[in-house]
Amino acid sequence: MYLFQRIEEAAFKQNDARRTIGEFILENRDCLQNLSMEEIAQKTFTSKPTLVRFAKYFDYSGWKEFMYAFTHEVAYHEENAYANVDPNFPFSANDNSLEMIENLVNLKMQSIKDTVSLISVDDLSKAAVIIQKSENTIIYGTSPNYYYGELFKRNLLTINKKAFMAKSGENGIISHSLTAKDCAVIISYSGNNPDENPTRNVKILKQNKVPIISITSGGKNYLRDHSDVVLNISSKEKLYSKIANYATQESILFILEALYSQIFMLNYEENRKRKIQNSKLLESKRTSSFKDVAEQF
Repeated sequence: MYLFQRIEEAAFKQNDARRTIGEFILENRDCLQNLSMEEIAQKTFTSKPTLVRFAKYFDYSGWKEFMYAFTHEVAYHEENAYANVDPNFPFSANDNSLEMIENLVNLKMQSIKDTVSLISVDDLSKAAVIIQKSENTIIYGTSPNYYYGELFKRNLLTINKKAFMAKSGENGIISHSLTAKDCAVIISYSGNNPDENPTRNVKILKQNKVPIISITSGGKNYLRDHSDVVLNISSKEKLYSKIANYATQESILFILEALYSQIFMLNYEENRKRKIQNSKLLESKRTSSFKDVAEQF
């Protein structure tokens, strides 16, 4: 999770000076570099020692190191921002239906492009090999990531790869039952909160030597630090202030589709035959009068 998202999370959850300072930083991110530490303390009605404690809360040694990291992150996001569309509010109340649709299409296309730029081919291949060799693939995620995982699970099952969703309330039991012969795919945008699902399973999985493939946002987070392979979600959205997870959803789905396709390619001809044969057996009653999609078996 990027620093600006960690600050937003702290400002949302805390009800002390961290909220005041966090909200000020997020609202004035473009001009912070022109303000001294003393000026920021005055504007937030805090003090220099309080600002230092705020920086240390995010694991920085002091305010100077914190500000350096934050201003550089702001510069990076401005340089790589989605063009002509706000990922948090891609349309307004004054837009008509066509404008809304065009903005959503633009946002989704840019989210996929950004996701592609973040994909490491080596990491994608490594993750595919791990799943290919595993006896069982267990997918972890809370709503809505759980539903994206269901689609990935179904794709794996069509090529005879055993895959299961870790259901809420059974995460711990499932994690304890896994071994080094299995693997875990954990989908978590923030990747933090080691005491909550799905990241609370990481410690158990590591103890059982289960390979962990994480799908998470950029920046520093708990899940990233404890995974064998990390696949990066396009992380331009705020945690809370947005209409919906439009860009994040598109990014996660694309990563899962790319991962499934990479697994498919490891044994392409056999998987192609198996996929078609399974479809014949399981979907034999599906028909279409449209000649471009109709098939006779």
